[in-house]
Parts: sequence; structure tokens; C-alpha cells
Amino acid sequence: MFVKDILFLILEELKDDRKSLYSCLLVDRIWCETTVPILWKIPGRYTLTNNAKNSLFNVILLHLSEESRELLKNQGINLFTEEYHQPLFNYISFWRYLNLFLLESMIISIKNIEIYNTFIIRREILNIFINRNTKFIYLDIPEQFNHQLHQISGAEQCFSKLESLHCDDNTDQNILKGLSRISKSIKKLKFYIMQCNNSDNSGIIELIEAQKNLIDVHLIYFYSNMRNELYCKTLEESLIKNANTIQYLRIGWKPTTKILSYLENLISLDINLNLLGNVNWNYLGNVSLPLLKYLRAQQVPSNILTSLIENTKGKLIEISILYEGIDNKKLIQSIYQNCSNLKYLKLSFNNDNILELENLLIKCQNLNGLVIFTDELDEPDWDKLFKILTNSSPSSLFKFKLSFIWSFKLLESLNLFFDNWKGRHPMLLQTIPIDKYYTSIEQPLQQLQLQLEDLIRKYKENGTVKKYDTDLYESIFEEFEWIQRKLLFI
Repeated sequence: MFVKDILFLILEELKDDRKSLYSCLLVDRIWCETTVPILWKIPGRYTLTNNAKNSLFNVILLHLSEESRELLKNQGINLFTEEYHQPLFNYISFWRYLNLFLLESMIISIKNIEIYNTFIIRREILNIFINRNTKFIYLDIPEQFNHQLHQISGAEQCFSKLESLHCDDNTDQNILKGLSRISKSIKKLKFYIMQCNNSDNSGIIELIEAQKNLIDVHLIYFYSNMRNELYCKTLEESLIKNANTIQYLRIGWKPTTKILSYLENLISLDINLNLLGNVNWNYLGNVSLPLLKYLRAQQVPSNILTSLIENTKGKLIEISILYEGIDNKKLIQSIYQNCSNLKYLKLSFNNDNILELENLLIKCQNLNGLVIFTDELDEPDWDKLFKILTNSSPSSLFKFKLSFIWSFKLLESLNLFFDNWKGRHPMLLQTIPIDKYYTSIEQPLQQLQLQLEDLIRKYKENGTVKKYDTDLYESIFEEFEWIQRKLLFI
């Protein structure tokens, strides 16, 4: 293996560390040539300031051919504020993640351009990216985008190795039909349903059915209090042809078919509902998923989840459940009776089920992180809960997230909890204030937050607490993450 190849492998490990990569550009010519492809693999990966976006757009424009520049000039379109200079590298050739939302935001931000001229600019810029010399593994198509990508010369080569696609129900279905003939190796699909009255999903269905190794599927409903059941049903049925390969499924509605019974290789299931209403759960209650490791559910009744967990084969290692109900004693029992390998759990607790927490801690000896949510109308007895955590937590458990309403009593309970935790593995702690109280926070509550921080500072000094964060809206950290903050992607 050549030195340059080894250097590339090393620098690939820094792909999320922009500052270090930028410094590598300045070492020498070989380092620069090796670093540039890594930096330009996913331009715009992080949220960009307007200045950064403008700079990136100017670099893109430098890749316009002389013919394109002349065409724009003849249309009275002058995009170059300075004399044209050919870029040092063909940066576009390094791109592997094509985010058309980013490109579109750059194009529409051009000032004093007529609508027709915007169409011309878009066409010429797309020709830079979609040709026989580029290959993309990721494609993000923005809402209302209708430029026929598959008809651009070179599209067949450009998208033949596509692995990930993000689009929505407002995407022109002809584009998706065209991609279905070109891109048959998509592994990850995110499809957003933005409206409830859309009846045409012929393109996305053709695309799904054309795939040979579809592994990860997200079907997400947005902004709607209604569901188009026929639309959902045909989407579910299209997944059946990929049932043997699908391992990860996120679905934004209750299943309307027996699709889950076909997904015997499913590793991760995420059912996220915004509404309860009068829902028939026949297609979920008796499903057997023997390989399931990750279960996330929102607003799914506890009796349905109890049945689902009982029909797994003990492989579950992460469970996250949010449900506005107090009837989850049997659910907790099903968890500790069937999930001995459980590492992370997110669940609501109250005084009716708090004793079952003790049984869970005793039976689930591999538990590493616990996220406790509380009902604002029925908070648990914190003294009792913290006593159970202190006395019954396995040695592996030291990561906690707590959601609660501020009170002086809670502060006293935490003080006692920290005292009793001394000598155990230093704690990683996050608090998640119930937002409707926190966002209109009053002076006494601000004082409570300051007192908590003073209290935790004391216990950090004696080694009881290793790290503490407040994560309002759970926007800073992933659900079961206490150290690494979320990367801010656009």
C-alpha cells in the first residue's frame, strides 16, 4: 500500500473534524491532494452561514464550462463578480452526497434574476453535477422539485450506485419512476408524506419495488391530522417485495396491512404516531419479530407493546416508549421477563408502577442507560424512585436522563440521591425539563435551576457526578447519548 493510500485511510477517520482537516490542507502537496476529496465528499454537511453558502456557490460556478458561461452571458445573466479563474481541483468530482435542497436554496437566493433565467441557471448547474464523470451515493430531492433528473445526459451512470434517497410525496412521480430504472441498489430510503389528500404514489412504489437490497426504510407523516389509508396501504404492500432485506423500519402510522409479519429479519422498529383516536391494532398485536434489537414507539398502547415484546426472542437491547397512559405495569413486567440483554430504556414511571422498576433493575443486569419520563399530573415519589435506583441498579448502570417539573422537594430528593450514590461509578446525568413549564420559566424556577447546578458542581468535585447537561426538547443529544452532541446537518 502506498504512503498516499495510508494517509487517506488516516484522514478518513477525521472526516467529522473539519478543523483538523483544514489544517491538513496546508502541510504539503500530497496532504492537500489527499485531504480535498474527503472535505468535498459531503459539502454543506453542516449548517452553513449565508457567507459560507455564498462562498460554496461561487466555487460551484467556477466549474461551469465555457459554453455554459457564454450561454448565461448571452441571456444577460452575469454571475461572476470577478475575473474567471479555473479552480485548482475539480471539486465537483469528489462530491458523493448530492443535496438538491442546498443547491436550490443557493439558486433562489440570487438577486435580481427573472424566473425564466432562474430555470436556465438551475439547468446549467445540474449539468455540472449530473454527467458521466460523477457518481453519487446519496440524493436529497427537495419539496416541489420537478426538474426531470433522469433525463439529463449521464444520469444513468451518475445515479447507478445510489445508496440513499430522501424525497417526499410532492416530488414529481415521473422523477421517481425514472430513478427506478437507473438506481436499483438503494439501501436507505426516507419518504416524507406532507399532505393527506395526495393519491398518486405510483413513482415511489415503482422505486421501492425495483430495489435489490433495500435495508433501511423511513415512511414519515408530517403536519396532518388525517391519514390516507389507501395511500399508506399501497406503500406497505410495496415493501413486501423487499421483506427479506429490510432490517430497519420507521413508520409514521399504525400498520394497515400484515407487512410486519413479512419482515422476519427486522432489527429495528420505530412506530411514531401523533394521534391516538379510534385505532385498530390487529396488524401489530400478534407480530413475531425474533431478531428485533431496537424498539421505539410513540402513542402505541401498552397492551400492544406488551404483546410485541413477548413475541421477541430476548434480543432487544434498546427500548424507547412514550405513551400517555398509566396502565404500563404489565409492559414493564414484559420487559424484564423477556429482555435480559437490555442496555438502554426510555419509559414513563409513576407511583402505580414504581415498584416494578425495582424488579426491572434486578433482572436487567446489562442496563447501561435509563431515561425516566414523568406525567405532569402524576409524578412519582422521587425519594422512593431514587432509593430504588441506589439500592437496585446493576453496576453497569450509571447514565441517567430525568424529565420532571421543577420543585424544591425534587431538589432535596436529588441531594439525597447523590449522597447515596457515592462510591459507585461516576454518574452521567441529563435533565429534561417539561418544556411548557420551562419555556415560560418564572424567577423561582430559574433559582431552582441555579441551585441544581450548584448542587451538581459540589458532587462533580467529589466524583459522584462526572458530567451534567440540561437538554430542553432533547435537541442537543441523541436519545441514548450522554457524551457526543448531535451533528448539525442541514
